[in-house]
Amino acid sequence: QKMEAVGQLTGGIAHDFNNLLTGITGSLDLIRRRLDANRTDGLDRFMDAASTSAQRAAALTHRLLAFARRQSLDTKPQDVNVLVAGLEDMLRRTLGEGVNLETVLESGLWPALTDANQLESALLNLTINARDAMPKGGQLTIETANTHLDEAYALLTEDVSPGDYVVICVSDTGSGMPAEVIAKAFDPFFTTKPVGQGTGLGLSMIYGYVKQSGGHVRIYSEVGQGTTVKLYLRRALDAEERPRDEPASDAPRGSGETVLVVEDDATVRLLVTEVLEDLGYRYLEAADARTALPLLQSERPIDLLVTDVGLPHMNGRQLAEVARQHRPDLKVLFITGYAENAAVRGGFLGPGMEMMTKPFALDALAAKIRDLIET
Repeated sequence: QKMEAVGQLTGGIAHDFNNLLTGITGSLDLIRRRLDANRTDGLDRFMDAASTSAQRAAALTHRLLAFARRQSLDTKPQDVNVLVAGLEDMLRRTLGEGVNLETVLESGLWPALTDANQLESALLNLTINARDAMPKGGQLTIETANTHLDEAYALLTEDVSPGDYVVICVSDTGSGMPAEVIAKAFDPFFTTKPVGQGTGLGLSMIYGYVKQSGGHVRIYSEVGQGTTVKLYLRRALDAEERPRDEPASDAPRGSGETVLVVEDDATVRLLVTEVLEDLGYRYLEAADARTALPLLQSERPIDLLVTDVGLPHMNGRQLAEVARQHRPDLKVLFITGYAENAAVRGGFLGPGMEMMTKPFALDALAAKIRDLIET
């Protein structure tokens, strides 16, 4: 219940903060584009927008209290061994010279359904915890394995579904934890570290991400012996599409198509409409669903709806449903800091819909818009 309460509070804060980051990175991106094109018009506007967003973000950071299980996870089949191997150098630098890192990666490991960025953050966080538990040095071992959790295990463990999982074990030879500490380890704000050295949010962040991915987390620890944290991630079925690396390319240009942008944050709306104009699109804009509906219900040509999910009064998903009553073939791109009723993209999107999570690169936005319009 505490975690749900914290999630409710900070879900909105994280949404606002992602808007601010989009304002900063997007403004800088547009300034670079203008300078590359030897254009100086409008630079003051973009610099002011970035500065305002940065100041608002600085005032907001002290209110970021915990991780909210409301972000839109980009869950795909991932090769966990590749992700772990790619992190090794950074983890070694994080651990320092006193701690030896060993990785034991199972050959033939199944692909796991997970968000790669979130998994990397979780492993980094667990590494930092392990380092802090071994002030005099020690051993950190990261292992991967395939495992099957049966009905009996699921009955004994809360919120666990039976089936095939990829398990990642992070084990240290540190100070360990007594049972009463393990019982509180996933609570937000709980920490055994001295004041100023820990927020008590790390394990609750990992818990939120793994549970949202359909997996679960277990902690095994003995005082004076060390700790093992096991992350269980759902096995990806063979039929599911594997991620493919796409080659980088210049932002694709439009051909005069009309895009309706619905976004309640004025800075984000400015950035999206400016990049649309720079790339040869026409655009209409609205600050909320009530302003957008008359445009969508008119006879004006609209080739694509780009809308935030977290709009006031009527959310972006509801707006898209109403719009398709009048325009059944309308393509929709959701841009969002979090998706309240869409923890995972696959269960939220209908045909002709895509989603991007803030903050995003403007080139990536341009590519997504072009791809949606052409399909």
